[in-house]
Amino acid sequence: MAGRYDLVILGGGAAAFSAVIRADRNGAKALMIDVGPIGGTCVNVGCVPSKRLLAVGDQFFRVTNRPLRGLRLEDGWSADFSSIIRAKDRIVASLQKAKYVDVLASLKGVERLPGRAAFVSPHEVKVGGSRFEGDKFLIATGSSPTIPPISGIRDVDYLTNVEALSLRDRPESLIVVGGRALGLEFAQMYENLGTDVTVLQRSARILPEEEPEVSQYLTTYLSEDGVKIRTSVEVLSVEKKGKRKIVTARVAGNRRKFEAEALLLATGRTPNTEGQNLLAAGVDIKDDRGVKVDAEMRSTAPHIFAAGDVVGKPMLETTAAKEGYIAAENALTNRGLKMDYRAVPHAVFTNPALASVGLTDAQASATARVRCTCNTVLMEKVPKPIIVEDTRGLVKIVAEAKSHRILGVHILASLAPDMIHEGVLAVKHGLTLEDIIDTVHVFPTHSEAIKLAALSFFEDVDKLTCCAL
Repeated sequence: MAGRYDLVILGGGAAAFSAVIRADRNGAKALMIDVGPIGGTCVNVGCVPSKRLLAVGDQFFRVTNRPLRGLRLEDGWSADFSSIIRAKDRIVASLQKAKYVDVLASLKGVERLPGRAAFVSPHEVKVGGSRFEGDKFLIATGSSPTIPPISGIRDVDYLTNVEALSLRDRPESLIVVGGRALGLEFAQMYENLGTDVTVLQRSARILPEEEPEVSQYLTTYLSEDGVKIRTSVEVLSVEKKGKRKIVTARVAGNRRKFEAEALLLATGRTPNTEGQNLLAAGVDIKDDRGVKVDAEMRSTAPHIFAAGDVVGKPMLETTAAKEGYIAAENALTNRGLKMDYRAVPHAVFTNPALASVGLTDAQASATARVRCTCNTVLMEKVPKPIIVEDTRGLVKIVAEAKSHRILGVHILASLAPDMIHEGVLAVKHGLTLEDIIDTVHVFPTHSEAIKLAALSFFEDVDKLTCCAL
């Protein structure tokens, strides 16, 4: 491991792996430097383990509380928490090996060095006592949980997503600080497995960036499942008494105390830029501590690119991979590819789940050049949810009033993350309501809800047969 590299990559997650694969395809000599574990957040302490535990908790809750009519549980069900965690660990290890370790081993001209890199000059980094030179660099060091400056927080053994995915014993009660994606997923996950969960959200509603209808309905559904949601909460301090965590907060002007066995901070993530000596490389940092980049993922140092969580929002695994691809191609071939965030979907994997792409009603209305129109169809109007006895949720379409061009699609449904891709194509390619209506959908499916939502701009869907145009 010596000499000068065509591309030096700092990081080992989705953006880094996307970039190192492009380096291999372009015949470049590349070095990946990361602190591990290999694969980054998503496979180790993010998407993969959390969605596994969400699926286990959801199945357990539905079978024990809301089985389809006609099904009876004679002897009851139980959840062995330690076995659930061990099964999750096996899945993580398997995917880590198959999708990262084995993939890396198959790449030619690519080397990996465990460690933490810092720039010593624009074209040189140091790892321990060794130095490595590169023509081009990619910063893809990800992000870490944001710990807010709450009084007493340093004296309390709180949880982040990392610890909450690896507990060996299920807590009897849990306070979740934060009512966005991560906080709500963990809240429902633990509630479904038997923990008494309370969510404390600073804003007036959970998921404040989403459509108000989505927040309203999801609040109702989570509350029905047992999650206690408190909004407009200002957390003032935390303390520990014995094995209990006590949160003092101001709620609607009144001081209140919340008490639980465990405390989870789901208060966002911060880009990992500290300790890299980016000043020595001429790389500027934004106010959110993310690397400042242009649409080509190029930093303020022309030969240094950045991708993934380290550049800031949206912090999504798929976005990181796309950014890593663009950054590596531009670094190695100067193709001038640009990142387009207009049709990037995102999801919250509660049940029902949220999936969204494009503009919200408020965002479209705030655009002076666009006069928008919106329609919402509840899932209770769609045959398939009726058939499977889960009619929770809705589909909302935001469209341009004159052209009927679709600007945004917002779904709350059990299969929302799988349904959203029709909306992604619509937003990405400027499709109209008529384009969706003219597309034949499989019956019966949840995805028909998107067609019904498009039809609702022109028809009373209550007066249509199942497959009517």
